[in-house]
Formats: sequence, structure tokens, C-alpha cells
Amino acid sequence: MKFVCPQSELNQQLSLVSRAVSPRPNRPVLANVLLQVNGENQTVTFTGFDETLGIETCFPAQVESSGSLTLPAKLFGEIISRLPGEDLEITADGSEPTVTIISSSGRYEVRGLSAEDYPALPLVETGSAAELSPETLIRGLQGSLFAASTDETKQVLTGVHLLSEPEILEFAATDGHRLAVVQAVDESPTAADAEMKVTVPAKALRELDRMLQAHSTTAPVIFRFDDIQVCFELDHQRLTCRLLEGQYPNYRQLIPKQFARQMTVDRKLFISSLERIAVLASQKNDIVKLTLIPAEGSVALSVEAQEVGSGREVVPAQITGDDLDIAFNVRYLLDGLKAFQCSEVQIQCNSATSPSVLIPLGELKMTYLVMPVQIRG
Repeated sequence: MKFVCPQSELNQQLSLVSRAVSPRPNRPVLANVLLQVNGENQTVTFTGFDETLGIETCFPAQVESSGSLTLPAKLFGEIISRLPGEDLEITADGSEPTVTIISSSGRYEVRGLSAEDYPALPLVETGSAAELSPETLIRGLQGSLFAASTDETKQVLTGVHLLSEPEILEFAATDGHRLAVVQAVDESPTAADAEMKVTVPAKALRELDRMLQAHSTTAPVIFRFDDIQVCFELDHQRLTCRLLEGQYPNYRQLIPKQFARQMTVDRKLFISSLERIAVLASQKNDIVKLTLIPAEGSVALSVEAQEVGSGREVVPAQITGDDLDIAFNVRYLLDGLKAFQCSEVQIQCNSATSPSVLIPLGELKMTYLVMPVQIRG
């Protein structure tokens, strides 16, 4: 095996697949990345796989001879990342799984394991397929991923639920305290052909989001799925993972149909005030109280942190309905507001103990529901 490739390309592709390598693998070979060199196609393929999440990337190189083996992801990656930004020569004689890396700064040898022991990435050969635009996926992921649970005891909530309807793909995520729902319109011809109702692990979708952000292509993403597995194909990259099992909650019934109060506020102004008040709120369970004052056209943000201090800010707002004191986890509010791209946001609520809904005005259809925190004393 022998090929020549720019250090920057090797480093970028290796970093991508290494994110699918487990830090604590149950088999030694799973601490490695699979390296496959193809002389006929003049390509190099890297694969990382932890038996749940798999990432594969294929890129062009000057290939003199073909071959394959696996290399320790962390060690190989750290060596490549520190080498000069120039063409590197990678060789292996085939008698044992060891590569030699040659650059102007010196020569390194890295011992690996046979490629025969590396598990193949699962394929979705039957089931359904759809094409989705990268823009649709990015909008949906960035508007929902932050609300997924990190509690592994509630497995199904650690993912994002994808649901297709005619010309619409819905993304939903909840951790039991807040719920983010994005309805993204996708004009790809096959976007709504497949009936989609799957829950994909948030970890895998975060990697997909990174892949999409790094790509400048507008080519559609091919999305294949069955009852067990999902696969996203983007140009010469592929991400595969197991779907989460279990019934996803009927989240639509959680969103109130009517509201007694509505408040419209400048998003950036509101975020700035919340971030300042959050400094004190972090001293007291991250709780901030909002006081809606319709007569004054304002909302007051306040924190009382015993033995530390207090803070209060007033932000202009258009409010309909009666006065109200309502409290929230300030981090939950900021997460949702930062996921919006709009200039103004509308907050709808009924009482201090019922769910409130944040909606961005003038952009994609997104609903962010947050449960308030009971105010004591």
C-alpha cells in the first residue's frame, strides 16, 4: 500500500471519522480507524465505528498501490495533526499491519491491526429512502437538537424524532422540561415520498450537523432507514447509526391551543438582558422571574439570590392580557432564543404553572415549549 495526500486533507478526514471511535471500546480493533486505499479509483477511505455510530469518508489521493489495515485513531490522528502542512507519503509493505508516514520533518511508524477484524458498517438495503436538502436538515437540527435529553435512563428522549408529512419534515426533541418542534418545508422531489417516523440518537445527528456545516455542496442528502438502522449519505461521506427503540411521546398534545397572554419582544435585547441576569441566577438554581407589565409595555427580569445579591432589568415589550409573574430556568430560555434567527420573538402563556411557548416571528415554523418553575415565597 502506498499513497500521497496533503496533510490538511488527511487531518480533516481523520478527525471526522475519529468522532465515531469509542474512547472505551469493548474490542481492541474498535479503537482503530479502518484505512482502505484503492489504486483503481485513486481514493482513500477512512471508517470509524463504535458498533452504534459509524462514519465513513472517501477522498482522492495519489495512489501507487492498494491495501487496507486499521490504525489506532488517537495516536495516528495526533501524529498527522502535528506534521507540516505539505504532501505526506503513507506506505505499508503488507507483511504486517504497520504504516510508515514520511514528511520533510521526519519518518514515523504506526502499528495497527488487520482490516479483516474490523466490522462492516451496517447497510440499509431494504426499507425506505428520501432525499433532503442540506438546508432543511441544518434548520431542523439546529432548531431541535439542543432540547434532547442527556439522561441515558430515558433512552428514547436522547434522540430527535423525525416525522414526515406532505412537503414537510418535522423535527421534535424534548427532555421532559422543554420541547422544540421544527416544521421544515422541503422541496426535494422525494422528501415526502417515504413515510418517516423514526427517533435518531442526538449524538449521531450532532455529527451529521458538523458534516453538513463543513460542506459547501447543495446536493441533496440521501436518507435511508428501516426499523433498526438509519443512514445519511452526503457526497462521499456516510453516517450510519441504530435508531432508538421505544414509543416517542405524543408531544403535539402538550402544546396548548389557546393563550391568555402574549408578549412580543426584541430577541437580541431579550437575550442580552437574560445573559446578564443569568450571572446572578447561576447562584440560585438558574431561576429567573419574568414580570409581565402590560400597562407599561415592558417585562421585568429579576433574580433574588440570598446572601449573594439581586438583579433586575426592564425590557420593552408588547403585551396583551393581564399582569403575570412567571419563572423559568434561564438556560432553557436562552437555548431556545439562540436557536432562533429572527429579530422578534413572541412568548405565549396562560398562567405561572402552565407551559409557555416561544415562537420566532417571520422565519421557519418553530415552536419551543418551556415548563415554568414554581415561584416559592
